[in-house]
Amino acid sequence: MDAKMTKTALPAPARPPESEKITINLGFVDLGQIDLLVREGFYSNRSDFIRTAIRNQIERHAETVRQIVIRKSVELGLRHITREELLKVQAAGQMLDIRVLGLAVIAQDVPADLARETISALSVLGTLKAPDAVKAALADRIS
Repeated sequence: MDAKMTKTALPAPARPPESEKITINLGFVDLGQIDLLVREGFYSNRSDFIRTAIRNQIERHAETVRQIVIRKSVELGLRHITREELLKVQAAGQMLDIRVLGLAVIAQDVPADLARETISALSVLGTLKAPDAVKAALADRIS
């Protein structure tokens, strides 16, 4: 009598998206010029052209961005705010002033009242992912 062992797959940890879709309006001539460059093989598609143009502008202003990030004490990249972190802040009787350039994620298990009691200000240049109730509780503190 052989006992069969089955493996239960664990869910993969949730990963934040690597990019965010945006919509832009372009004039017909600009769009035509982009299409021409794509057709001639300079870029693989319109999105490739636009991403390249954006990266070139960001690189052009890289030193300015670096100085602002330092001056304003901004966290660059991903800032994940967990329930555990906020509980520690609450226990210490403190509040957070969070400034992010990139992606700020407030965990799904963070109650709105805990967020309100522990986050004094939240400034995100980029994207904020948080439960709707938390966003509503922090509405007057989000810039």
